[in-house]
Amino acid sequence: MSAISIASLELLAVDLPLRKPFRHAASERSRSESVFLKCVTDSGAVGFGECLPRKYVTGETRDGAFDLLRESVLPHLRGLTFASLAEVEDFLARCDGRAPPTWVDPGRPHGAAWCAVDLALLDAFGRAFGTRPLEGRSSGLPPSFRYSGVLSADGVLQLARGALKQRLFGLRQIKLKVSSETSDELIRWICRLCGPGIELRVDVNMGWTLEEALARIEVWSRHGIRCFEQPLAADDLDGLARLHAETGASVMADEGFTTRESLARLIARRACSAVNARISKCGGLVATLARCREALAAGLDVQIGCQVGESSLLSSAQLLLASSLARVRYAEGCFGLHLLREDPVSPVLQFGFAGRPPIRPSGPGLGVAIDERVLGGFVTRRDGAWR
Repeated sequence: MSAISIASLELLAVDLPLRKPFRHAASERSRSESVFLKCVTDSGAVGFGECLPRKYVTGETRDGAFDLLRESVLPHLRGLTFASLAEVEDFLARCDGRAPPTWVDPGRPHGAAWCAVDLALLDAFGRAFGTRPLEGRSSGLPPSFRYSGVLSADGVLQLARGALKQRLFGLRQIKLKVSSETSDELIRWICRLCGPGIELRVDVNMGWTLEEALARIEVWSRHGIRCFEQPLAADDLDGLARLHAETGASVMADEGFTTRESLARLIARRACSAVNARISKCGGLVATLARCREALAAGLDVQIGCQVGESSLLSSAQLLLASSLARVRYAEGCFGLHLLREDPVSPVLQFGFAGRPPIRPSGPGLGVAIDERVLGGFVTRRDGAWR
């Protein structure tokens, strides 16, 4: 097959509505606040990428990511030519989760923006060449692979209702979003409500001071909490290292882990025992796979996570990621219509009873189809200048 080029590109700012507001220590949202990138090749193949920029995660806003893509990235992408999907993956591996330095200043955060590029290229050229990303590197999900439930930082009654609902749905791992206001008594009550058969962990979203973290990890571990995600500010490596060394608890880095360099710092400082790898914050599927393998090689546990409001497009990429890893400690994602009021992707990918993953799409590219009519109903900004 001859080489294939990018013929046109279109940017879409999209607000997919959530079924109910989702709250945690760093934010509250009722819609996805996404960016979609449509890529069309000169062979007629159409692919899509998706990202969800978060200021408190990668330092990007949705408008900032949109403008950066429009002004600094798309002009370089149009006309780019590849002879195979393997060439696309090689290009993305060299980029390593960010645009080439001649396109974008490497010091400017743009991991989420580049994720939209990564997925759009993998989807479009996968369809053009009739194959799927990561072929030969994916061994499939192990039979024991299960998704976790996540509880929003709601009031006591809502938390109790959510915990019981997820327990009845057969989930055996649940993450609770907490803050500095979450009491020891509430944690003890939720642990007792869920029972010993459910593994509980908490996500603090940078909401504690070091003193709070030292005190609460000691008490909450006795109640049954098994892992503490990003308890301190993202850049507080000294504090995280102290927590990891002195408490003996599992401390997970999330907002403090986005790039190869940030992972290397966490490993060098022994500042965590686990990391949360999210495709939309780590620069796309190819870069996130590399980060997960580096973390596993360093002896860290890996949680495959997601941004609140991801469509089934990103869920499909996440299934490819999980299928390409030797070991996954926790998995969050494939929420589909559990969380979204409407998902413009077919098939809708969402976990089933007891957290069982959906069947991974078998088609080329990312394997799912975007209903552009449905998607268009949620578009708030559009730029299709690069044709």
